[in-house]
Amino acid sequence: MKLKDDTMNLLAMRGCLIFVLCLQFIFLSCGDETNENIIPPPELILAESDLLDYERDLDHAGLMEEWSDEFYHKGMITYRNTCFNCHGDADTPGSIPHSTKFWQDSLKNGNDPLAMYKTMTRGFGLMPPQVNLTPREKYEVIHFVREAFMRKENPDNYFPVTDTYLNGLPKGFSKGPAPKPYKPWAEMDYGNFLINTYELSNSGDAPRPTNHRGRPIPNEDLRDANFAYKGIAIRLDKGAGGIAAGKAFVLFDHDLMRLTGFWTGEGFIDYEGILLNDRHNIYPRTVGQIQIENPIMPGWANPSTSEFKDPRIVAVDGRPFGPLPREWAHYKGLYYHGDRVIITYTVSDAVILESFELEEAESQAVLSRTLNMTPSSKSLTMRIAPEDNAVALIGDNAVLAKENGFHVMKIAAGNSAKVKLLMAASAQDLPDELEAITALPEDLSKYTRGGPKHDAQVLTSPLLSGNESDAYAVDVFVLPTDNPWKSRMRPTGIDFIEDGDQALVSTIDGEVWRLSGMTQLSGEIQWERIATGLFQPLGIKYHRGEIYVICRDQLVRLHDLNGDGETDFYESFNSDHQVTEHFHEFAMGLQVDKAGNFYYAKSARHARDALVPQHGTLLKVSADGTKTEIVAHGFRAANGVCINDDGTFIVTDQEGHWNPMNRINWVEPGGFYGNMYGYGAPDDSSDNAMLQPLCWIDSKYDRSPAELLWARSDRWGPLNGALLNLSYGYGRLFVVMPQRIGNIKQGGMVELPIPRFPTGVMRGRFNPKDGQLYAVGMSAWATSQMLQIGGIYRVRYTGKALNLPIKMAALSEGMKLVFASKLDKSSAENHENYTINTWDLKRSRQYGSDRYNLKEMTIENIELEKDGKTVVLYMKDIKPTWVMEILYDLKNTDGVAFEGAVQSTIYELQDNPLVLN
Repeated sequence: MKLKDDTMNLLAMRGCLIFVLCLQFIFLSCGDETNENIIPPPELILAESDLLDYERDLDHAGLMEEWSDEFYHKGMITYRNTCFNCHGDADTPGSIPHSTKFWQDSLKNGNDPLAMYKTMTRGFGLMPPQVNLTPREKYEVIHFVREAFMRKENPDNYFPVTDTYLNGLPKGFSKGPAPKPYKPWAEMDYGNFLINTYELSNSGDAPRPTNHRGRPIPNEDLRDANFAYKGIAIRLDKGAGGIAAGKAFVLFDHDLMRLTGFWTGEGFIDYEGILLNDRHNIYPRTVGQIQIENPIMPGWANPSTSEFKDPRIVAVDGRPFGPLPREWAHYKGLYYHGDRVIITYTVSDAVILESFELEEAESQAVLSRTLNMTPSSKSLTMRIAPEDNAVALIGDNAVLAKENGFHVMKIAAGNSAKVKLLMAASAQDLPDELEAITALPEDLSKYTRGGPKHDAQVLTSPLLSGNESDAYAVDVFVLPTDNPWKSRMRPTGIDFIEDGDQALVSTIDGEVWRLSGMTQLSGEIQWERIATGLFQPLGIKYHRGEIYVICRDQLVRLHDLNGDGETDFYESFNSDHQVTEHFHEFAMGLQVDKAGNFYYAKSARHARDALVPQHGTLLKVSADGTKTEIVAHGFRAANGVCINDDGTFIVTDQEGHWNPMNRINWVEPGGFYGNMYGYGAPDDSSDNAMLQPLCWIDSKYDRSPAELLWARSDRWGPLNGALLNLSYGYGRLFVVMPQRIGNIKQGGMVELPIPRFPTGVMRGRFNPKDGQLYAVGMSAWATSQMLQIGGIYRVRYTGKALNLPIKMAALSEGMKLVFASKLDKSSAENHENYTINTWDLKRSRQYGSDRYNLKEMTIENIELEKDGKTVVLYMKDIKPTWVMEILYDLKNTDGVAFEGAVQSTIYELQDNPLVLN
């Protein structure tokens, strides 16, 4: 099937024109009724003659008859990646004000499925033709839109599909071409390196052994698998598209300072992983053919003993993990200069620069490995490759030898060295005349001063203002998803440069972006990609003029060496991280205390016992980056860290095994927080052996709490000073209301009345310039908010009244709630306007918990105190409980109705306080 002559060019030109018009209308028509007359009358854009041949022979009825849950799910994915930016959903406006709102608008070109299909295929008005979608994909989206938005919310536009309708559709015999596989992870340009955990493997190797049954799930025997747990994968061949488009690669293990392997072939890796192709309980493998492979052992001998014996922690499954001791070898970081990646590390007191290149020798792949070394006070030995491989050396002050089945390189004490190692799979692949294929070893220091920008493009996207009639408006920063690198734009962290008008944003796919224009109320935001290739960043901090990013393998400090705005040196500020191949062990959040120490949380393994001491912990990195210590343990999936003014911490955790529901933990140093699968769990699995949370969060309110933060901003209205909880699971924002009774900490939370975010939200910062909250999030694991893959939002105080409780206390006589605005007395003291329920949970090795002993409380009396904001709900039978839920439906003194729910945990009851702190 072919397009008619020049049709593809026609579609491209028309698509560009429509895009430009859409951007213009964002600014010309937002909130301005007088501009509606400039919108051209809607009409179909493409003529019938422009369409692909198969469009004239489609079996429309057959495609509709295939609608199913699978169709719905695939339609949701396509909607969020193709449609959401323009159309949005009921909670988040799309970037084009006049785009159809499927949950409330009439469809201008018809609401039956065939009419919707024609709109998508030929374009209509400002809607460009969706030329990249197959017929099946278009009908998947139509099915999703009808069922998700129209059936309940817009029933007048939900067209009934009957047999009569299907029989009357145009007859055809084709369902069009099969959709192309959706593989954005394999299409992204990550740059020429990507850090991850990789198993070095050949295409066609036996499947990975994966256990699923049992609790805890037993460990597989992975001792023979060749993992680089902190693997720096580098593309060696030339060409556009970054490492994902390469055909020759090297893998360096920065735990062990070893060359793990050199391989060639199409595809790079198989992309199996929760944050790659969304698969759980698996890890990525290399694909292609291994040319050279080294086993898991130190790349350099111990400078003190000249032995290669591995000294690291040995886990219960027999495998060693973590970095080598610093006095042996220590990873310092990497320089990214043009296509070259220069790795730097120390062995003993020698500083080493190392780089890899691909040499061609009569069509055979030859790996070139260049090392520059300063003198060491001790003799050094490097293990190069097994004896079966071919190795040659060019340079001075180093010699080759063979020991214990390996080629090794030796450098005498006191000698500097500048050498090039040529390596090939076998002797016949390495020619005798080395000069014919290579040059002398380079001085690598020239690559350590900064190079040309890799990503010079500055992107722009609109800022959409929220509802000014609410107390807190939610402004949306539209993501530049149509970008040159095909980045999925999944933000995971945000912080601000001093002036507050520039933000730094990390993404889970390894990037850092600089955004400009943040504090404006409308207009365009500028985006610059300043770093990439990092290992699952989940937090970022701008500290004392420098950028720090927490990754799964290290805490990275980014350096722009030549002032062009892009990162040239990725310094490993701290690489004490203990990394295994398990998909669940994220490094979450990044905070700094007043002394300059850094904090992050390390998740435990899902449904499995811990392997290393850091699994399920809150970790502290010293201000100089030289030391890591465990602050507290027993967490399952602690999504972020909050530092309190007194130097204590708050860490959330997720429902799962040994967690009956979600937790908000006020953390004490040395405390154990309940996950018996975490490292160092006590023998006693009872509730008495753990520290209780500030609050249990029932799954009806949040399925996955993220980071908490204090609202320290006098420009954030009545919530200045409040404790906030971000919801990854449901895309909500909660106000947390702690109560302290002696040494007991307990509390509750209530949802802020703003539209739900279309993604889960995980990280937030208050901007020092405008004093407003900026939050970022994404949709990956375990969230109900899947309509958009990533998002950046501003929650801005408008000056309007806030109808919300902001303080609470559990009293010996009942519950006290303090609202932000004055209440109507008759409404506040009406018993029918409240429902109070309590229930218990049961903590066990099972996943989550049912609700036990559900009880509706009896309210004996209600009193609205003189301030008009404080309500006391008197209950004779109040007592401590796992969960208390207070549902309210009230009016303020202006007659505005509002409703909500406070959900809390009560350990202790106190005498009625006059004032709530």
